[in-house]
Amino acid sequence: MVRIAIKRVYEDFDPDDGYRVLVDRLWPRGVKKEALLCNSWNKDLAPSSELRKWVHQNKEERWELFASLYIKQLGNSKAVDDFLLAIKDYEKVTLLTATKSMEQNHAGILKEYIEGLLR
Repeated sequence: MVRIAIKRVYEDFDPDDGYRVLVDRLWPRGVKKEALLCNSWNKDLAPSSELRKWVHQNKEERWELFASLYIKQLGNSKAVDDFLLAIKDYEKVTLLTATKSMEQNHAGILKEYIEGLLR
């Protein structure tokens, strides 16, 4: 089974990261494309721009609702099926994100969602 990890884009590359995919809709500030060393950039796995902007207006109060709305978006996304096909032959996949909070971020929700589909 594929193991999924999460890492900030600002952390150093590690060969043990396996297949590295950026899962943010926007390219991270201050990071040159050639410096990130990611295998792919899958914007369609990120929350919609509208949902991302909405949650950032009041993250603490809106987080739970954001999570459920994001999961609903993932459930209606062909990008998830495409992603599952793309990672099926890898032992480890690392989701890359520029988020500041490793506790509350969409990559954590995405990780749990993908792991649920892989079971």
